[in-house]
Amino acid sequence: MKAFTYERANTPAAAVKALAARPDTKFIAGGTNLLDLMKLQIETPEHLVDINRLGLDKIEPTPEGGLRIGALVRNTDLAADSRIRRDYAVLSRALLSGASAQLRNKATTAGNLLQRTRCPYFYDTTKPCNKRDPGSGCAAIGGFTRNLAIMGTSEACIATHPSDMAVAMRVLDAVIETVAPDGTTRAIPIAEFHRLPGNTPHIETTLGPNEMITAVTLPPPLGGLHIYRKVRDRSSYAFAVVSVAAVMQKNGRNRFAFGGLAHKPWRVEEAEKKETAAAVAEAVLAGAHTTPQNAFKTLLITRVLTSIFAQAAA
Repeated sequence: MKAFTYERANTPAAAVKALAARPDTKFIAGGTNLLDLMKLQIETPEHLVDINRLGLDKIEPTPEGGLRIGALVRNTDLAADSRIRRDYAVLSRALLSGASAQLRNKATTAGNLLQRTRCPYFYDTTKPCNKRDPGSGCAAIGGFTRNLAIMGTSEACIATHPSDMAVAMRVLDAVIETVAPDGTTRAIPIAEFHRLPGNTPHIETTLGPNEMITAVTLPPPLGGLHIYRKVRDRSSYAFAVVSVAAVMQKNGRNRFAFGGLAHKPWRVEEAEKKETAAAVAEAVLAGAHTTPQNAFKTLLITRVLTSIFAQAAA
């Protein structure tokens, strides 16, 4: 790990100003992703700004009847909150299926949304990767692709987004609040927050320069049956091969978001009008680009959706 300098910020305004003041600066909160990347020298910040003292660690009701989740709320605390478990159970279940208890105790809401891909070629610094080194190429294309994307891919990148939490937040239509160094704030729908790779896979979100997440807002509860189904290679501490966040409602207005398929949480709202698992899968997977190693994901999604429909019917 390369040497770096460090400071603590006490307010969001001070944090974003510190980020803007020096090049090659990163925020650090839980550090569950950043520190690993620093050890491998994939990330090499010269300066770290500790944001753990900003007071953004509360879960509060909104006037509209939803919840506002501070950027620094730990994954463990969010999953265990009685309001989340009662009204947004898909989110609690998604969080509990991710990582280990030790990591969930440290990982934050904002950090979870911003975690970087687990594509093996991104982590292997001896291989070309457009996310790590723009313009160098994509070793994953033509390489080992079993756990990589089949939707929204490009000639520059076929990596997947690793977050379970983000998939649940996508099905709930969460909104991400931010602040910039000049004090301006934004509210970004999660559907617009993560980007597809295109020709710039290293630009992963719509955050502006030195912009910081301050909170995530959930709309009023949807009701219905909340399901998070994750298929992985081992029973714990593994990223999704595929995952489905589902809200099944008696009026037939079901919602589905998918992990393990794309560079961002994947949702096709037109598919939610379909009445059978096979029809939903067909609409969601329209235009899929598979390889011989990951083509099984199309059948796997159909089977997971079938089990979700069966659970809802029961």
